Amino acid sequence: MQRPFDVDASEYPFKDHWMSYRDGMIHYVDEGQGPVILLLHGNPTWSYLYRNVIKELSGECRLIALDYPGLGMSRAPSDYGYTPKEHSEAVTEFIRRLDLKDFVLVVQDWGGPIGLGYAVRHRENLRGVVVMNTWAWPATLPAMKLFSFAMGGWPFGYWLQTRRNFFAKKIVPHGIYHSEKITDILRKAYTDPFPTPKSRKPTWVFPRQIRKARPWLAEIEAKLPVLSNLPAQILWGMKDSAGFPPEEMAKWQGYLKLNETESLDDASHYVQEDRPDRVVASIRRVLERTSRQSRKLG
Repeated sequence: MQRPFDVDASEYPFKDHWMSYRDGMIHYVDEGQGPVILLLHGNPTWSYLYRNVIKELSGECRLIALDYPGLGMSRAPSDYGYTPKEHSEAVTEFIRRLDLKDFVLVVQDWGGPIGLGYAVRHRENLRGVVVMNTWAWPATLPAMKLFSFAMGGWPFGYWLQTRRNFFAKKIVPHGIYHSEKITDILRKAYTDPFPTPKSRKPTWVFPRQIRKARPWLAEIEAKLPVLSNLPAQILWGMKDSAGFPPEEMAKWQGYLKLNETESLDDASHYVQEDRPDRVVASIRRVLERTSRQSRKLG
């Protein structure tokens, strides 16, 4: 497989890996050795989002970041609908085929429901979790519902995403607090995966699914109590205006009883772009906590 678009080698210096998925292809990064860390992105991002985390930790851990079918460099199967439920099924198959065991799950944005959809069914396979500006339940906040209608509605939302590439061009930069980090290289990395109206459909499906996936999200929430004893780091960008206020962080604290929480006053929605150093610290912390726990059990 060849990359469908170019990306700056100094920013993203990783070897490409490919896994067939039905009649599509999943692209992923697999760097380093050691404890396994699975990094899940949201909309309209891809493994590039975690580049600084991977570069920092690849001497200590095995870091795996995939692009969901239809996003990043991955090619979707012909009958794919780009729903988070389908992405969660793809991630489940990906984990099975790579035989990932005892790993730390790192999630943000739609990576939360996608990853937690796996986690609540396979608690025994998780070492810990890092949660950033995400959710895993039916949306109740008015701002999130309004966002869904505006960005995932028909016909205006569909036009915005497929004709204007609005999510990649406007929403991503708006979701980064440190404006000096919004370079031309970064903008290109997030817009290049979507060169045509057809290729941009996934970025419309995601906000639409905030409403449409309510039954699936409710199923995940009903099972979240099985994660109450899972070591968790909650890392929250407090400048996020995309429907992730402190109340959503508090909800995670209620479900993830073994949490340590850090709120960031200088980070917005895309915490990995604003404060990759704190993402790295959160991963190290959950590894430290679980290593200590393993020694106690031993």
